[in-house]
Amino acid sequence: QVQPVESGGGLVQAGGSLRLSCVGPSGAGAMAWFRQAPGKEREFVAAFRWNGGRTYYADSVKGRFSVSKDKAISAIYLQMNGLTPEDTAVYYCAAGNPIISTITTMRGYRTWGQGTQVTVSS
Repeated sequence: QVQPVESGGGLVQAGGSLRLSCVGPSGAGAMAWFRQAPGKEREFVAAFRWNGGRTYYADSVKGRFSVSKDKAISAIYLQMNGLTPEDTAVYYCAAGNPIISTITTMRGYRTWGQGTQVTVSS
C-alpha cells in the first residue's frame, strides 16, 4: 500500500506557525493528522473526509489549527498557528476509510506516514 508522505515540520518559537503537508494514497475516504509527544500515546489532531468534505478537530487545537486540501493530488495540509511547547511532537499523517465512529481514532486508518517532527520552543 502507498504510504502517506509528510513534510513541513521544524523548529518554531512559541506563538509561531507551521504548515504541514501530506500527500496520501488516492482513493482514501479520509486523511488525518495524529501526533505523539515523548512519553505519551499517539493522539488525534485533525481529520478530513473526502466524501462530504467535513473536517474534525481535537479540542486542544480548535481555533488554532486548520485543515485544507487539494483533491487533485490527494493532499491535505495542516496549518498550525499559535503554537505552544505542548504542541511539540512527531506529527503523523494517516489515510484510510474510517466509519464516523472511528474517524478520530487510530484504528480508523490503515496506512501511516513516517512522521515529521514539530518542536516549539518557549
